[in-house]
Amino acid sequence: MATEKVILVNENDEQIGLMEKIEAHEKALLHRAFSVFVFNEKKELMIQQRAFSKYHSPGLWTNTCCSHQREGESNIEAGKRRLQEEMGFTCDLKDTISFIYEAPFDNGLTEHEFDHILIGHFEGEPDLNPDEVAAWKWMSLEDLKEDMVKNPDIYTEWFKIIFEKYYSHIHH
Repeated sequence: MATEKVILVNENDEQIGLMEKIEAHEKALLHRAFSVFVFNEKKELMIQQRAFSKYHSPGLWTNTCCSHQREGESNIEAGKRRLQEEMGFTCDLKDTISFIYEAPFDNGLTEHEFDHILIGHFEGEPDLNPDEVAAWKWMSLEDLKEDMVKNPDIYTEWFKIIFEKYYSHIHH
C-alpha cells in the first residue's frame, strides 16, 4: 500500500506541502482533515468504535468517520470515499464549519489539524470494514454528552474536543 500523504496547510487552509501521515503526526504539523457526522431521522449520531489494530486510539469510540483529504480531492469527495471505505455506505454530505485543533495521543504522536466538519443523513445499517472499525451504534447527542462526562476514557480525544466546542453547530 502506498504511504498515505497528508496535505500540510497554513492557518488559512492553503496547501503548503505534502507529508507522510506518520511524520506529520510526529512533528505535530498542521494538516487538512475532515470529520463526518452522520445522523438518522431521530437525530441520533452514528458513532464508530475504532478497530483494535489501529496505530492510535484503538478501540475508542468516535464520530462516524474521520480522515485526511488527498491532494486534489474536495472535502466532500474525501468524506464520501472514507465513509465507503470504513463504514461501507455513502450519503450526501454538507461541508459546514472548520477549525484548527491540537490533540496529543498517548503514543507520543500529536494530531494538529485544520478540520472540516461534514454532516450527512442516513437510515440503515453500515457494512463495517473490520480493519478500520470494530463496532457502531446510533446515539442521541444528549446521551453522548452525558456518557462523555461519565466515561471520558472510551472516546477519542478529538471527538471530545469537537463535540464540546462545536456541539451547538452539530446539534440539529
